[in-house]
Amino acid sequence: MPQGEQALATIQSQHKWRFFRSGGFDQVALDSAADLQHLHELDPKLWTVLNCPTTGLEFDHRTAALLDLDKDGQIRVPEILAAVRWCCERLQDAEIMFQAPGLPLAAIRDQDAEGANLKAAALRVLEITGKTETDSLQVADLADMTLLFSPHHFNGDGVVMAELTSDAELAQLISEIIQTQGGQPDRSGGEGIHSDSLKAFYQQAAAVVEWHAAGGTADLVFSPLADKTAQAVAAFDTVKAKVDDFFVRCQLAAFDNRATDALNPAVAVYELLNNKAISSSDMDVAALPLAAIAAGQSLPLGDGVNPAWADAIAQFKQAVLEPLLGAKGKHKAAHLTAEQWQQICEQLEPWRLWQAAKPDTKLHQLELDRLQAIVAGDGKERLEALIAQDIAASTFADHVDAVERLVRYQRDLVTLLRNFVSLSDFYQRKHKAIFQIGTLYLDQRSCELVLKVSDMARHATMAPFSGCYLVYCTCECQGEAPLQIVAALTAGDVDELMVPGRNGVFYDRQGRDWRAMVTKVVVQPVSIGQAFWSPYKRVAAFIEAQLQKFAASRDKDIEAKTTTGVTTATVPTPAATPGATAAAAGFDIAKFAGIFAALGLAVGAIGTALAAVMAGLFSLAWWQIPLVIVGVLLLISGPSMLMAFLTLRRRNLGPLLDANGWAVNTRAKINVPFGAALTGLARLPAGAKRSLADPFAEKKRPWGSLLILLLVLIGAALFWWFRLN
Repeated sequence: MPQGEQALATIQSQHKWRFFRSGGFDQVALDSAADLQHLHELDPKLWTVLNCPTTGLEFDHRTAALLDLDKDGQIRVPEILAAVRWCCERLQDAEIMFQAPGLPLAAIRDQDAEGANLKAAALRVLEITGKTETDSLQVADLADMTLLFSPHHFNGDGVVMAELTSDAELAQLISEIIQTQGGQPDRSGGEGIHSDSLKAFYQQAAAVVEWHAAGGTADLVFSPLADKTAQAVAAFDTVKAKVDDFFVRCQLAAFDNRATDALNPAVAVYELLNNKAISSSDMDVAALPLAAIAAGQSLPLGDGVNPAWADAIAQFKQAVLEPLLGAKGKHKAAHLTAEQWQQICEQLEPWRLWQAAKPDTKLHQLELDRLQAIVAGDGKERLEALIAQDIAASTFADHVDAVERLVRYQRDLVTLLRNFVSLSDFYQRKHKAIFQIGTLYLDQRSCELVLKVSDMARHATMAPFSGCYLVYCTCECQGEAPLQIVAALTAGDVDELMVPGRNGVFYDRQGRDWRAMVTKVVVQPVSIGQAFWSPYKRVAAFIEAQLQKFAASRDKDIEAKTTTGVTTATVPTPAATPGATAAAAGFDIAKFAGIFAALGLAVGAIGTALAAVMAGLFSLAWWQIPLVIVGVLLLISGPSMLMAFLTLRRRNLGPLLDANGWAVNTRAKINVPFGAALTGLARLPAGAKRSLADPFAEKKRPWGSLLILLLVLIGAALFWWFRLN
């Protein structure tokens, strides 16, 4: 091993880590610059978390995105180490990572070129934001990047705005390029042009100029009617297909006179028009030929033309036929021959082809003279030079992102480490962990362990393995999208929370209050004390349910008998014999005696059992009686308490975070004392005065006290009797 590497290894081995015990496992304490510098030496098996998502956390989204180098939505150990290593390289002393947010200019190491450029960019940010070299950079100074880039200065993005030049001609040219090619976003927040839009503009401008040159506005070959050619071609195109159809039909009739009748509309076509109102715009009429078909027939331009096409033919005659044929066509103005039609088509075809070759671009909105001046001028070269200057001035632009990264890491990175390498923020409770999104108030308690639920199905599958009593809620806030949360109840009574639909209030970390409605409950033990009383509560609930059932059934029977009695009383019954009446109304002494005998046997059995129990109990010494009572209570509550103890023993945070996409690397326990700290119960303030006088309290009755006194007397009598016998 080279001497330098040996020295480095010796230095690395000399670093002493400090661990603290919390949550049932050892966690590394990150308190100094040396801890950060040697973090890459810490065995990943000692890290609490191996990856966490970038969303759903109370952590700056922009900082999380900067840490996520591969942009997969997860922050992993290598990305954490890369961020820590880069900060240690760029800072004079990494101890500043543990100080209050704010990066002084002097804290940036500038011994190499990258550091010097980084420091220069930081200084430029201070100047733009109106600060001095002695001030610290804050995240807010870089929150809006558009404020750091003035449209009057080069910013290295290759986009040139009109404000960047004082030359009015270049500014106008930039505006025309934006107008026809669309603007490109500049770092200053405005719009400008870049090399691609400049190149496209000049290519299109040259094409438009060449197209105009090929047509020649004064060339009668392309524009036989000069400035009226476009109007004439429009009228020509309107009737071209229909006129072609007419002359082709006539040629077919000349080819075979048997086709004449078939080429003209059949009588049945007119019969369809017989029973409806016909107008010249009727589609059925427009579909008929322009005129009657016959061999060698000319197209009539007045009488004899299809009424649906009369106006279009008249416009064609005025705009095309007469101007093109001139004096030669005046004596035949009432008809158009096939030869004349072919001549017109040949005269207008060059102009139509020229129009078809018209470049598809927005540059036609500019005057031809302006386009010719642009193509002939040197604006392209001058704009290319401006763009090149802007690209060359990229030092500040390239390093301002690094400045933002360093400022954000100085503020946020240690916080992430204390929720990633360890869970010290969660267990030491000086700050809330980044996965704790707020506080849920429900049923006179506050729940601090509240997590956002991004995938309800996955969370409902994984979370029960945490061993925590969980309450899922849907939260709503005015102007915000609904939020799904899960809260762990780790203290207090939970008897009233088992039915979904209860409402509470959720306060997020920004202090906003949300209406929270319980949608699901995962029942788990909360404490040993709750488990002790749960068998008795279940028995009481069972007895109450049975009593309610019995009372309901008796009430139903009485109602049925009453209804039956009223009904039968209104119906006259036939006369019965005296013997039958007496038998029906007679008293069944045998049945009555049997009932009393059964009751006597039951009471006797119960009394015998109680007597045996009391005899055994009072045969013990006085100090043994409380032990027996305690043993009976443990016999009843012991299984429930044992199950609660085993569940509380395995209660941990890992499944709750794993369900949200984390990779927890340890068993992060939530024991009973720590769980009690995560759920606050309602307590009167210290020194508060309390009045016990309740004007609406139920009136006290002596029956309870008398019953207790009676039981005590019976117990004393039994004790005396057993002592005598």
